[in-house]
Amino acid sequence: MGYRRLVAHYVDSEVGRLRTVLLHRPGPELARLTPRNNDSLLFDGIPWVSRAQEEHDAFAAALRERDVEVLYLGDLLAETLAVDAARAELTEGVLADRRLGDTLRDSVGRCLADQDPRRLAGILMAGLAHEELKPGPGGLVYEMMDRLDFVIDPLPNLLFTRDSSVWVRDRVAVTSLAMPARSRETTLTRAIYRYHPRFAGTDLLYDPSLELLEGGDVLLLAPGVLAIGVGERTTPAGAERLARRVFTAGLAGTILAVPIAQERATMHLDTVCTMVDVDAVVMYPNIADALRAYTVTADADGEPHATGPRPFLEAAAEAMGIDRLRIIDTGLDPVTAEREQWDDGNNTLAIAPRLCVAYERNVETNAQLERAGIEVVRISGSELGSGRGGPRCMSCPIERESLGGATPDV
Repeated sequence: MGYRRLVAHYVDSEVGRLRTVLLHRPGPELARLTPRNNDSLLFDGIPWVSRAQEEHDAFAAALRERDVEVLYLGDLLAETLAVDAARAELTEGVLADRRLGDTLRDSVGRCLADQDPRRLAGILMAGLAHEELKPGPGGLVYEMMDRLDFVIDPLPNLLFTRDSSVWVRDRVAVTSLAMPARSRETTLTRAIYRYHPRFAGTDLLYDPSLELLEGGDVLLLAPGVLAIGVGERTTPAGAERLARRVFTAGLAGTILAVPIAQERATMHLDTVCTMVDVDAVVMYPNIADALRAYTVTADADGEPHATGPRPFLEAAAEAMGIDRLRIIDTGLDPVTAEREQWDDGNNTLAIAPRLCVAYERNVETNAQLERAGIEVVRISGSELGSGRGGPRCMSCPIERESLGGATPDV
């Protein structure tokens, strides 16, 4: 398979020098979006697929130019499906869909069994349309389906690899996604981490069967300090479950649970706040003063104990052991700030301290970043942004250098 291994997959911050990242190049699953289904599949528009691919290729190239190893989810999935146990697990997961019925389930099973690993990976990501399957006669479910329906639903949100997994030091949390359109994504991610040779021996910190938790809500503010947004996608129970597991594993000492508005524009914590330096965040100014946090630590028995709430910026600085957390505003006036927050102006990906990737369209926010001493790598996102996600949403860091130097030997 050509992967370097055994490497130390390790992430203990948002801004340590990025070494390896997981992306998903948009593919046929985006071409499944229509005005009929884009809302249910969580896209605000119908992307121009070839342009989205061009934009994503430029994003990946910008990372490679800065010595970041780029892994593609589709390639990893195809290689994972060469492992018999992984193929059986993912096939069984698809066939467990209660909408199929026995007759259609048999037909789908035969179809999947006939595919080589790469073609099977394509079906698991892009789905299987009604007209692409020709089962035997007499199946009631198939006959009563609309010809535009999907036997296996596509997964256009795979583009946003941040949400389905998040690394905390040397362990990976495979998350529990809230929206039905995305629930099958984590079965693919979990199989990759369980069966792909590159990730042999990796401990899973979280599982899709647990309480709702999404990676876009998890920020590694500093080594040993996590912030978890609680809102539209992540529940208080999910934040508490992750806290319990993190404390038990000794991965962090403090977790900040941060309530955020349950709205489309603020679906995750990283839509309102991302880190661009060891002591600096780019943040939506409309909520900077109003954002609160509950401080969660382990009590004498190792159980999560919450206090607060108190102002997020104050709680974060104290937990991180710094005097204050610097704020870089998105935009210069309320209207610009609102526009650029909607266009993922806050959703930056740090490549290193004071170096980040951002959408070029957020002109004022990028200017603010540069005035604050942050180098901005600008990428186009006119089509990539139609699913409401920026560079951070589209990337899952797998290896970062520790802020104290090279990646620890884990």
